[in-house]
Amino acid sequence: MPKELLISKSKLVEYENELEYLKTVKRKEVAETIKEARSHGDLSENSEYDEAKNAQAIMESRILEIEKMLQNARVIDEDELTTDQVGVGCTVKIRDIDDNEMELYAIVSSSESDPLAGKISDESPVGAALLGHRVGDVCSTVVPSGATIHYEIIEIGKQHFH
Repeated sequence: MPKELLISKSKLVEYENELEYLKTVKRKEVAETIKEARSHGDLSENSEYDEAKNAQAIMESRILEIEKMLQNARVIDEDELTTDQVGVGCTVKIRDIDDNEMELYAIVSSSESDPLAGKISDESPVGAALLGHRVGDVCSTVVPSGATIHYEIIEIGKQHFH
């Protein structure tokens, strides 16, 4: 059974808009490009045709990817969120025990992750290690560099979704 994808309402709308654009506008554009390239003659040596067909394959693959995500998507209901333990949709303030640095992260689904903006995936090493823990818990994880990092959970809050 496919994994449920928890997403914000704004991310759902973003995916729906992208899908609509790809199916209506982009498909027509690509079809026109293929038609134009086809009119240039011999297809066996027509690089424009090959590029257009490749663009079509990439676009159709993205359409299928979005459709699959939307089939398994569930919008996070802010009222369902709890601050009892870390989960998708929470913000979490943690203290790196080794260097005493404080960090604040939003735990999001992999499709919404943006580490530079403080949004980490529930599937990332740190995100996965924090899931299910409560304020005061200490958890550790091995990060991609191979180091083990120890965190203390200081505070759990709710993200505000639009």
